[in-house]
Amino acid sequence: MNTSTTKMDMLHGSLISKLLLFTLPIALSSILQQLFNAADTSIVGYFGDSNALAAVGTNGEIIALIVTLSSGLSIGANILIANKIGQNSLNDVPEILHTSIVLATITGIIGLVIGQFLTNPLLTLIKTPSDIMTSAEIYLRIYFIGYPFLLLYDFGSAILRARGDSRYPFIALTIAGIVNVILNLILVIVFHLGVMGVAIATDISTVLSAIMVLFRLHKDTTIFHLSFRKLHINSNYMLRILQIGIPSAIQGAVFCFANIFVQASVNSFGAIATAGSTIAMNFEYLSYYVITAFGQTATTFTSQNYAANNKKRCRKILFFCTLFSIIFSSLIIVPIVIFRNNFSGLFSTEQAVIRNSCIRIMCILSFEPICNLYEIPSGVLRGCGHSLLPAIITIIGTCAFRIIWICTIFRYHHSLKTLFIAFPISWVITILLILFSFIIVRPLKD
Repeated sequence: MNTSTTKMDMLHGSLISKLLLFTLPIALSSILQQLFNAADTSIVGYFGDSNALAAVGTNGEIIALIVTLSSGLSIGANILIANKIGQNSLNDVPEILHTSIVLATITGIIGLVIGQFLTNPLLTLIKTPSDIMTSAEIYLRIYFIGYPFLLLYDFGSAILRARGDSRYPFIALTIAGIVNVILNLILVIVFHLGVMGVAIATDISTVLSAIMVLFRLHKDTTIFHLSFRKLHINSNYMLRILQIGIPSAIQGAVFCFANIFVQASVNSFGAIATAGSTIAMNFEYLSYYVITAFGQTATTFTSQNYAANNKKRCRKILFFCTLFSIIFSSLIIVPIVIFRNNFSGLFSTEQAVIRNSCIRIMCILSFEPICNLYEIPSGVLRGCGHSLLPAIITIIGTCAFRIIWICTIFRYHHSLKTLFIAFPISWVITILLILFSFIIVRPLKD
């Protein structure tokens, strides 16, 4: 099967329609994934108890850290291939493709092994309540088993998106997500496996999504054909992928690490607060994935056009991605904020849990649209070859600030509201730093 018909020309033609068509599958993929994760939470919450819900939820930021490391590394393959397309150096693509798949496999296996040793220390670090510690540890250990397949899916999807195919990764994730929900219902309700059942279902669906993406590449008859016999490491391309991907991975990892401190602070209020925070986080992810989808689009489109020396088109990419991201993320956020009690009630019938969820929604989710003002410019900077700069800015403006806030302000005003208000403040600081970096670097100046 020739998949060249799915390739999108990012260098010519109308930008608006192409940006939306490219972003939509990415956003829907992430939203569906979060909806499926929300279904996990809902199922274990309704057919288990608040402790089971908290056990899954307390792993939320750790899982986000794992996912962010994976997707961050894969950005290296995406940008490198997109640059080659922009430079019309298509003969280099097969080498990059096969190197990327081997790198994903090796990194995934290493992560699986290290994860088994880090499970207990990580859960201890975030002060997981003792009554849910065992269940939380079981969930995380099983989740780590699927890590190599998570990397294979992310790298395979990054390769497909670099050539303009954002639709198939969405299809693969949709099918895998449906399987995940079905398995959750069977393993939790029928076999009463609880937290273990949710984790097993997640791993199986991750394996399925990875297989589907790799199969897509294997059946491709163009330069994007994946031949398992030709899998090897090209050291030069591997280093380039890591040089681009590691800063992105670090940016997300440090971001999540700061949120792990937040999670530890939430856990200090007990299982009810943890369960409520878990519910609200599901809604935050829904809107944030729309924002990051436009950020990924900005990175890919900018990579090709910057390599082709079309900076005027890059400026248009920055403007339209920011505008559309604000609009579409707000369409999700506004209804949830207004009907926060009703939405929270979809996950729990306990009023105390719902109240804690609403606190987080008002303090964090209602301000989340401003994230667009640093996420999209960060994506453009990465596309221009400045992948380290957004990482440093995130470390300073978001991560360091939140940790300092927890160690100072929150320490003397110990409340959930005080804790959560650190998020919008850190976003404003990060926006100012990103703006300053654009003034200094001026990557889009002709």
